[in-house]
Amino acid sequence: MTQTNSLKQEDRKEPSILQAIICLLGVFLMISLGLFVLEIHIHTIIFICLLWVGIHSAMLGHTFTDIQHMMNTGISHALPAIYIFILVGMIIASFMHSGTIASLLYYGLELLNPTVFLAIGLILCSLMSLATGTSWGTVGTIGVVLISIAEAIGIPLVIVAGMIVSGATFGDKLSPMSDTTNLAAISAGTNLYRHIYAMLYTTIPAFILTLILFIFVGLQYEDYALPAEEITAIQTVLTSTFQLNLWVTSLPLLCMLGMSIKNYSAAISMSCSIVLAMVIAIFYQERNFIEVLNALWLNQPGSTGIDHIDSLLGRGGIYSMAWTLLLSIMALALGSILHHAKFLSVILEHVILRIKRVRTLIVTTIVSGFISNIGMGEAYISIILNCQLFKDAYHKAQLDSAMLSRSVEEGATMTTALIPWTTAGAFYAATLGISVLEYAPYAFLNVLNPIVSVVMASLGIGLLQRLRVDA
Repeated sequence: MTQTNSLKQEDRKEPSILQAIICLLGVFLMISLGLFVLEIHIHTIIFICLLWVGIHSAMLGHTFTDIQHMMNTGISHALPAIYIFILVGMIIASFMHSGTIASLLYYGLELLNPTVFLAIGLILCSLMSLATGTSWGTVGTIGVVLISIAEAIGIPLVIVAGMIVSGATFGDKLSPMSDTTNLAAISAGTNLYRHIYAMLYTTIPAFILTLILFIFVGLQYEDYALPAEEITAIQTVLTSTFQLNLWVTSLPLLCMLGMSIKNYSAAISMSCSIVLAMVIAIFYQERNFIEVLNALWLNQPGSTGIDHIDSLLGRGGIYSMAWTLLLSIMALALGSILHHAKFLSVILEHVILRIKRVRTLIVTTIVSGFISNIGMGEAYISIILNCQLFKDAYHKAQLDSAMLSRSVEEGATMTTALIPWTTAGAFYAATLGISVLEYAPYAFLNVLNPIVSVVMASLGIGLLQRLRVDA
């Protein structure tokens, strides 16, 4: 049996650089042509890509069982993210029935001026994600509220979605409680706080630029304030549908925030928030027990008589995340084959050998993270892969390991929200109701941060030299 396995292992070859390029180029062409020219559903395109990559893997000697195992491995590694998909769907539905979203909408209409809406929204999302360490939780809670307020005011939702994603990503990148922040530090072999310190050099300037841009854009909507009678009409239907005592309705959100700060896992803090929201919905809002439970699977539109409010109140439920979840599973399977059959690593290793300058090394790392996200559909895998591939190159260049972790995050964490079939991109699109391709031009932080990093590297600013002993 051992001998047979050994023979099988010998039969599996690494792809040549030419085959790896052809395989990866084929994936990119099928996705771009399918989406933008032929307008084929993304799930179908990913399935065709799976067949394409599977054939190339078989040419290397991988059996169907091998390929299936690669796919299973990729999906299993992302199970925590898949659980979050399900939980966020339930959070949105339960927060709707508990009156949490309605309360924030009610008071937000009074407090948020259209001129400063985008700037204040960016700061709120940034603080929320920084405190909790979760961009998904931020988008699924305060992000939904901001989208609903913007819809009422009339500010274009694509701009608001870009603002929400920018703020949510800021905290997800810098928070010591963020999984990607910890993963990048561990994978690069640096101290967590050294990693965060290194990221401040590029993230803070990018954030300031983003804030200025949203202030400037917001000035165009100073005349978009709702007439007083419309605000009154919305608030009236909300008060007739819910009891809006913030001391009660904000408890599920505060519960999730507090447990996240106490370092409870996202799954635990979200589950507790869902249960608390259900209790409030049933006993405080006097919702039907069966109705609340069914809403966790698929929420139903409200009946206030105001269309966009009814649509808002009908958001959420596990089923509402099905499109996103299926796309993510298929993309993870595709990415795992590209990774384990070494189509990506062969190309990257070939490129790394030719890098001679520090600036080129940093640029290549960032671009590699972006390409890895496109190919594998998951920032977690991109972070691990690129830290492994570039570690020796950074060591030889006498750069601190935190420079590697920073560059990898700027290529992987920052760009994952800009790609429709990554788990993050698909999740944000499903939660906010705005496609990735629509909001991406307005996700200023996600676009600017890698550019700022490249410019600073070119000017020799913020380059941390390797410590004698990496912390």
